[in-house]
Amino acid sequence: MRLLALDTATSAISVAVHDGERVLASRSVVDARRHTELLAPLVVETLARAATAVDELTHVAVGTGPGPFTGLRVGLVTAQTLAHARGITVHGVCSLDALAAAAAAGGHEGELLVASDARRKEVYWARYRCAAGGITPLDEPAVTRPADLPDDVRALATVGRGPLLYPDLLAHPLDLAGEGADAALLDVDAGVLAALAARRIAAGEEMPVEPLYLRRPDAVAPASTAPKSALRPSPRQQQRDLRQGERAGPGAEASQ
Repeated sequence: MRLLALDTATSAISVAVHDGERVLASRSVVDARRHTELLAPLVVETLARAATAVDELTHVAVGTGPGPFTGLRVGLVTAQTLAHARGITVHGVCSLDALAAAAAAGGHEGELLVASDARRKEVYWARYRCAAGGITPLDEPAVTRPADLPDDVRALATVGRGPLLYPDLLAHPLDLAGEGADAALLDVDAGVLAALAARRIAAGEEMPVEPLYLRRPDAVAPASTAPKSALRPSPRQQQRDLRQGERAGPGAEASQ
């Protein structure tokens, strides 16, 4: 396996190459306004560090957000373009999953809040349960003001930039090393995302690439012309619905 992983859903532009067992190379730059400018050079640099040519890639994985529209789109388009050129599959990973996976890999056990910067004084968030180095999502990703999160959710250990931006409301940043927040716990690390994608690919999991924008960009069309995709259930919910339908059996719909 030669898997190229990209994420542009957070303030970091992050790229990694994974061989199915370990990260061969990774590179991240924190600059929330230069995703378009920096991503392609980082891909070239990371592939060179991993001694991997583009035509050796077997998979591409990309963070699907949630994240700001423009930054998130850069990563998705780049991943899809590379995969199409190679004739290989592109796999989507929720970017909040990657932040939770970084905490789990660092030894965190129990419930966890992931809260990343959504701008407009809001956060993208979801809860997870971490155990034995793995993660279980407890919520669909959502966007809200930190003050509107339930008290029991705000009391959880938290990763992402939420605690840095809103320390009075998200007062429990996860500090695994006792030396302040690790970079992988603030923004998505493509090395962590790559490892998570490699495990899911090996397990045969479906990994849709539909972006989790959660809200429209600042410039939007009138409500009457809003794209139908904005009304679709999330990819994670689609998978749950599919599994429920399979358990119900072919006669379930007719019996309702």
